[in-house]
Amino acid sequence: MTSRPARVLVPVPFKRVAVEGGFWGPRLETNRTVTLPLEYEQCRKTRRLEALKRTWRPGARNQPHHFWDSDIAKWIEAAAYSLSTHPDPKLRRRVDAVVDLLANGQQEDGYLNTYFTTVAPDARWTNLCHMHELYCAGHLMEAAVAYYAATGRRKLLDVLCRYADHIARTFGPRRGQKRGYPGHEEIELALVKLYRATGERRYLRLASYFVDERGREPHYFDREAAARGEARSARGRACYDYNQAHLPVRVQKTAEGHAVRACYLYAGMADVAAETGDKGLLAACRAIWRNITERRLYVTGAVGSSRFGERFTFDYDLPNETAYAETCANIALVFFAHRMLQIEADSRYADVMERAIYNGVLSGVSLDGTRFFYDNLLAVHPRAPAFNRQKPAGRQEWFGCACCPPNIARFIASLGAYVYSAGRRALYVHLYVAGSASVELDGRPVLIEQKTGYPWTDRVQLTVRCGEPARFALALRVPGWCRRASVKVNGSRVGLAGCMRKGYAAIRRTWRNGDRIELTLPMPVERVEANPHVRQDCGRVALQRGPVVYCLEEVDNGQDLNDITLPRAAKLSARLDRALFGGVPVVTGRAWRRNAAEWHGDLYRPAGSKRRPARIRAVPYFLWANRNAGEMLVWIREG
Repeated sequence: MTSRPARVLVPVPFKRVAVEGGFWGPRLETNRTVTLPLEYEQCRKTRRLEALKRTWRPGARNQPHHFWDSDIAKWIEAAAYSLSTHPDPKLRRRVDAVVDLLANGQQEDGYLNTYFTTVAPDARWTNLCHMHELYCAGHLMEAAVAYYAATGRRKLLDVLCRYADHIARTFGPRRGQKRGYPGHEEIELALVKLYRATGERRYLRLASYFVDERGREPHYFDREAAARGEARSARGRACYDYNQAHLPVRVQKTAEGHAVRACYLYAGMADVAAETGDKGLLAACRAIWRNITERRLYVTGAVGSSRFGERFTFDYDLPNETAYAETCANIALVFFAHRMLQIEADSRYADVMERAIYNGVLSGVSLDGTRFFYDNLLAVHPRAPAFNRQKPAGRQEWFGCACCPPNIARFIASLGAYVYSAGRRALYVHLYVAGSASVELDGRPVLIEQKTGYPWTDRVQLTVRCGEPARFALALRVPGWCRRASVKVNGSRVGLAGCMRKGYAAIRRTWRNGDRIELTLPMPVERVEANPHVRQDCGRVALQRGPVVYCLEEVDNGQDLNDITLPRAAKLSARLDRALFGGVPVVTGRAWRRNAAEWHGDLYRPAGSKRRPARIRAVPYFLWANRNAGEMLVWIREG
């Protein structure tokens, strides 16, 4: 294993970033005060917490499910991020009580899984393909690392280190070990987090093993199925590309299979490559990244084209009304983007990260923090079969497979970790978020303050606070959608041509206390068109302003949204609607549509219907389904 790390940036820890006011402050507050308590109550009502007591007996109702531990783990992780910035004794006591239940459930050999301890104790590690033992272990590790970082409490961390040691004894290439790997990836990135938190290199080695063993022949999933006495036809979803085991990961070049599993794996691969400097693994990450972003990515930053297998399909296949685009998959893509960003300090990763966050991720939770999307469609008719299971008003309070609600809760709570990174004598600003960050550059403490209404407004003001003058580069991301950015330092304009580095304006100077930077990122309303190979979007455009994608809703535009035609020459404008969700820019313009009332019982008739003028009103996509249920459309017919 190469020992020289490949990453050039290190994220500023979430504990050192305060998100205050602006666009994100209220959302983090809602997440903390509404979503976290609600999800705890759901875990209680659905007996997920009760299952940790291990009192269930065969024949009883409410049998624990094999991935319930992961839901609880993500809630703990979300709580940890919240506690790091908002100490809350009640929340901490709740977490500590759950930690005690987990610790009490750990077996003498370190094993920790509620389902297999209670329901199927003789089936441990016998079905990695279809069950979720290693997946649950990974989420518990992430929770342990986050809670330790937030509070300094080691109890959960120690429990998960024991579990990780058990897993390391069980799996590997040595005699007597299982040559297995997870059917649902996640533990790979979690083990790297555990390594970074503890400094124990054996956890990095285990992550590397799981990455490298995947896809080798003979296929482990076949061998374990045979050991269970199953015929080949009974192996169900063990098709190899579904869980990215069709080839060794170093020779994979396309994103395949279940989109959540895939993007968790790619994030783990990037983590291992970052820590080991493995050029072959990094090359595979780059190839897969290009495939996703150039051929398999929705305009909303979402991934996964089919709900049949919740998976990637093939290049340029991006259906709208039957999209998958699961909230968890979109979050996992952000993880992958963020990790690649630390390795290469290239804004193309941050651009995708931002696109996903403001659209495909944020759409996964209602504005009031009480309802959630599992999949995030780009076109909706409320009576279409694909949508029926998401009534009322689209989002649901909870799901039987409840991976998405706690996932988005932990992501929003951890948003501060995605804003800044520190490099060699440089501070990178990836996202424009009101608040502040405390960093150390070359041994000197520096505080950066941001004031901005982004993404609704185009101006960002940053102020440097430092006790003594400090020389470093402040690298500001110029988003790919922005073509007329400008920067001023203490009122004087900075020429960007000479300081642009991979999409960042790197302003290197000796900074003094109170220095002020003004960044302007003009946000005209733009029409976006898709590659001609994307058959579903030919002849259509999406509307975007800054990083935010817009959509039409029935509540604003009436029914039959697909009959609306936006003239190529029609002017589009954005204005702030203070009555909408406390103040949101809406996009308006003139369009055409046919008059449905003129169709007196006809299903078809000779072409030539007259069109009448119409006015469209588009709202940010992530805010759809926060009012009345109805149709929704992202891609609008143009002509």
